[in-house]
Amino acid sequence: MPPMTTASGSPSSSIAASMATGHHLLRIFGYSHAKELAPHGKWIDSRPFTTAAHSWHIMYYPNGMVTRSADHIAVFLVLDDADADAEPVTARVVFTLLDQAGKPVPWTTRATPVCKFSVYGQGLDDFLRTASATHLRRPRHYQVRCLRLQPNNLSRHLGGLLASGDAADVAFRVAGGGETFQAHRCVLAARSPVFRAELLGPTKEGGDDPAAVIEVGDMEADEVFRVLLEFVHTDALPEMRPEEEEASMCRKLLAAADRYDMERLKLMCEGRLRKHMDGASVATILVLAERHRCPSLKETCFRFLEAPRVLTAVSAAGGIELLAGSSPTLLTELIFRLFAGC
Repeated sequence: MPPMTTASGSPSSSIAASMATGHHLLRIFGYSHAKELAPHGKWIDSRPFTTAAHSWHIMYYPNGMVTRSADHIAVFLVLDDADADAEPVTARVVFTLLDQAGKPVPWTTRATPVCKFSVYGQGLDDFLRTASATHLRRPRHYQVRCLRLQPNNLSRHLGGLLASGDAADVAFRVAGGGETFQAHRCVLAARSPVFRAELLGPTKEGGDDPAAVIEVGDMEADEVFRVLLEFVHTDALPEMRPEEEEASMCRKLLAAADRYDMERLKLMCEGRLRKHMDGASVATILVLAERHRCPSLKETCFRFLEAPRVLTAVSAAGGIELLAGSSPTLLTELIFRLFAGC
């Protein structure tokens, strides 16, 4: 299909202030003629435009793209400079119809999920129902704005910085472990008040010597500290399989998060531990919640234990003995709650 043109010969384009955001304005002249020009399943290409250092164009289907949405206008954004060997561009795209004053028509604003642009376009095959757009036939043209929002890639860049070790200015070694971890003082300090005090305070550990290695005690394994550093830089936890491995790691990370006063990491570990809670693990999780000041997780454990069948499983798994030996006050509180509920 030939490129779609406007009265001036090309669609208008502009780039928003943020490098991660750009928009393109597509003016469509002759709505009825466009429907005749491109029957169902056929499209009209806009002229290419550049935003966020990439070349793009819009595919416009005036009679729909697929059978299930034949009564809809479809719009897709295509990355022209896609390279099959390059990393895909990840973005979320928002399409909206503009009125004659150039303002968005609220009910027409539609967005795609966050998706990857490579050699295929992404968009909406049901952007606007043609029966609902009869008013578009009265003016001789209308405008569609395509806004591209590229998700924040700061965490990916910081994660890459950690992995490469570039510009690292502090090193850690877990007591009893053999691996040395390179990291960045400023990133750690920004994410944890404990790291800030240890690394930037008046008595900062390691001084100003980048070759100094800080020994980390009270950490069960090198792997726990590695995941902690990755979370500091990426704000995400890795996928862990099998489930037993995830539960074990989250128990250890919860202790590390409490030590470094990282509340978000604590909450994320709590959420994952709730998924793994059963008769064999609830007593261990309850002790952990009490020890590391997790009142919400503690309450979840108590409510879980109120079911008689759960108590039977806990007793069979040695959970009652664990509570009696590790935290008699928790056992007393549990007994009080059970009798109060009778």
